[in-house]
Amino acid sequence: MTRPVGTPTRGTTNPNRLRRMDRWIAAAHGQALRRSDRPVAVDLGYGAAPWTTLELMRQLRTAAPRCEVVGIEIDPGRVAAAKPYECEGLSFRHGGFELPVAGPPTLIRAANVLRQYDEGEVAAVWARLCGRLAPGGLLVEGTCDEVGRRHVWVALGPEGPRTVTFATRLGSLDRPSDLAERLPKALIHRNVPGEAVHAFLRDFDRAWAAAAPYASLGARQRWIKAVRELAADWPLRDDRRRWRQGEVTVDWAALAPRSR
Repeated sequence: MTRPVGTPTRGTTNPNRLRRMDRWIAAAHGQALRRSDRPVAVDLGYGAAPWTTLELMRQLRTAAPRCEVVGIEIDPGRVAAAKPYECEGLSFRHGGFELPVAGPPTLIRAANVLRQYDEGEVAAVWARLCGRLAPGGLLVEGTCDEVGRRHVWVALGPEGPRTVTFATRLGSLDRPSDLAERLPKALIHRNVPGEAVHAFLRDFDRAWAAAAPYASLGARQRWIKAVRELAADWPLRDDRRRWRQGEVTVDWAALAPRSR
């Protein structure tokens, strides 16, 4: 048997931890999943318990009822523990970045997997995973806190990175730059002066401060006002429907790290 590619994660997981990411995936990628002849989604590195894989299946089935979900873990003990939860359209397999699935998947979700790797390893992992995607497929790679209040993820197609999404439970937020601690590995070390992601979060904080009068209407209205101001200077991809969810998505090219 070929040895899986990668190293085990800590395995930390909690129910509903990835709900914000899953909602965004269903909204942004649901149409592509429905169009696929055989929609297959991979949950890569689901952790010590299979809760988030089960939740991903339920969310994707609302958008694409025929979607199959495969949970992949490099720790064989975690796979064995997940096997009792298998059902029609849901399976668990031992593996890593080589993705032991038949055919190209339509979606790969890798949440809290690359955070333990060196920044210099990220591009090669992205390229490997994107190379396995079906035409029109999507890789979503990012990080969140332990209870799913704060997320940042990168969405990539077969051609490479496309967007970065910031998502939060608005009631838990003091200022948008609080999300910096959840930047994915490709960006977390770039939150320094001179880098684009630092400038983005600085401008977001300024827009949030300027929108303070809207706080009397609730954190959601303040967020929407701040994001609308941010859109004047940054290439945002989404609209008020997503902003109301405590999200904002920006072009990857606008935040991409400078070469070193």
